[in-house]
Amino acid sequence: MQNYRANIMMCAGTGCVACNALKVKDALVDELKKQGLENEIQIVLTGCNGFCSNAPIMSVQPEGIFYQKLKIEDIPLIVEEHLLKGRPVEKLMYREPEAKTSVPLMNDIPFFKLQVLRALRNKGMIDPENIEDYISRDGYQGTAKALLELTPEEIIKIMKDSGLRGRGGAGFPTGLKWEFCSKVISDTKYILCNGDEGDPGAFMDRSVMEADPHVVLEGMIIAGKAIGATKGYIYVRAEYPLAVKRLQLAIDQAKEAGLLGDNILNSGFSLDIEIYLGSGAFVCGEETALMRSLEGKRGMPRPRPPFPAFKGLWDKPTVLNNVETYANVPQIIINGADWFKQLGTPKSTGTKVFALTGAINNIGLIEVPMGIPLRTVIFDIGGGIKKGRKYKAVQLGGPSGGCIPESLLDTPVDYESINATGAIVGSGGMVVMDDTNCMVNVAKFFLEFTADESCGKCPPCRIGTKVMLDKLIDITEGRGKESDIDLLLDLSHDIINTSLCGLGQTAPNPILTTIKYFKHEYESHIIDGWCKSGVCKELSTFYIDPELCKGCGLCLKACPKGAITGEKKQPHKIDNDLCIKCRSCYIACPAKFGALKIGPGNMFAQSKK
Repeated sequence: MQNYRANIMMCAGTGCVACNALKVKDALVDELKKQGLENEIQIVLTGCNGFCSNAPIMSVQPEGIFYQKLKIEDIPLIVEEHLLKGRPVEKLMYREPEAKTSVPLMNDIPFFKLQVLRALRNKGMIDPENIEDYISRDGYQGTAKALLELTPEEIIKIMKDSGLRGRGGAGFPTGLKWEFCSKVISDTKYILCNGDEGDPGAFMDRSVMEADPHVVLEGMIIAGKAIGATKGYIYVRAEYPLAVKRLQLAIDQAKEAGLLGDNILNSGFSLDIEIYLGSGAFVCGEETALMRSLEGKRGMPRPRPPFPAFKGLWDKPTVLNNVETYANVPQIIINGADWFKQLGTPKSTGTKVFALTGAINNIGLIEVPMGIPLRTVIFDIGGGIKKGRKYKAVQLGGPSGGCIPESLLDTPVDYESINATGAIVGSGGMVVMDDTNCMVNVAKFFLEFTADESCGKCPPCRIGTKVMLDKLIDITEGRGKESDIDLLLDLSHDIINTSLCGLGQTAPNPILTTIKYFKHEYESHIIDGWCKSGVCKELSTFYIDPELCKGCGLCLKACPKGAITGEKKQPHKIDNDLCIKCRSCYIACPAKFGALKIGPGNMFAQSKK
């Protein structure tokens, strides 16, 4: 094996590839050859490193220097200064949002420093297309221990003692699910992996599949041994081509190495795993709907019981866990249940992966101990709100989650505490919103998604979500009535109590939490005809306060319709007959001036009368 003076770990996850990472890598290859360094410096394409807002990114190991937002033209400078002369390039390093100081080392950047990696332990550190890289990081040691040293009962006991709960959303104890299935007598059992990630803003499972596909296989092999399965499927949506490619490559490599297939490691245990491409229906993330889809039928849920552990795929005992759950399993088997429980809370042990996005400085994929305060996630790891704006809420748990206000920012991030707020941990989507967001419109946005994705099988979900969506449209377009708020609350509880599956049972969460914490915004829309965030066009009028306007001209430049006029350093004006209420002027106006104001939709109509 060739030794290199330095390894450049270049992120080749979907986000970085979309930002020209591969072209930057090609430039790096050419420049290393040009400088005669191709035998001294190795370039490794890794899966998603997680710091997506700063893509494309790379780190130079072993010292761990971190470079971000790279362009092709930056490469000669890095090679010349850093790799030849040993002088890292400061201007390409991460800079603190407020202090503006550069941070050379990746592990000193708050985004990375405050995380604890278990499910994501290999992100940015291995080539996901090279099984030897995975093995060098303790890969398949958990499999070897489980297959050669442990009985199914011992595996299940370790998993139960660890307290690992399913990371796909419901949070059911993993070991208990495995135990139920293991005790069912059947000639055939199945082990399934749910990689059908459909939440808006979520990319946790995709990143694991892209960055560390072998850990998913390992988790499934160990689970297969525990329940007695001989066949497994990974259900992945077809929109994840990179994940599918790397999973298939990992399956092929594992089979060739005797780590998958017949008589794995001469243990007497055999397991075959295939990939199944889903067509992208959100409801197929529900376990019974996923199984119907795997059977070649329309992906629709069925009533439970019987639970899949007893009667699942093709009516055979089946265990389904999601990608992140399996990614935790090998390390638990290697290090033991007590090691896993060192982090987290008594009922929510270990860590959780979140996709942190929205109006926040540091967007990306994070893994944090369960129980960490929400404030730490948003303001320390996330770097606070963009452009110094004010935090308003975080939507936690995907489209079926809830909105958590500023007053609850110190809530511990664990299953029980988050559920108490009205939100859910879900699969880990975390969308941060600032004070420019309208919470009624936010509720409408998420309900549009769930209403559209309802499979239509049960009337409460099919009809109820549509009726609620119509009410929200009325409110945001100025046709709301005061009784609509109570009607939305009644309908929400009815749908929760009568829907067949989790989609309908959680769809009203955005409405319930926005009414609970932001009821004044609903009342302002209905009673005052005023969307104070300026999002709902029919309920907003934009105007400039002449006392505050400095005549900087930024609003004038931003206006696409020429509706703003004014001389430099003189107060500007908006022609409301030309204004299309796009909010460009409001966003462009510097917060320190605050001259752009939002009034009720009929503000000037009233003054004309």
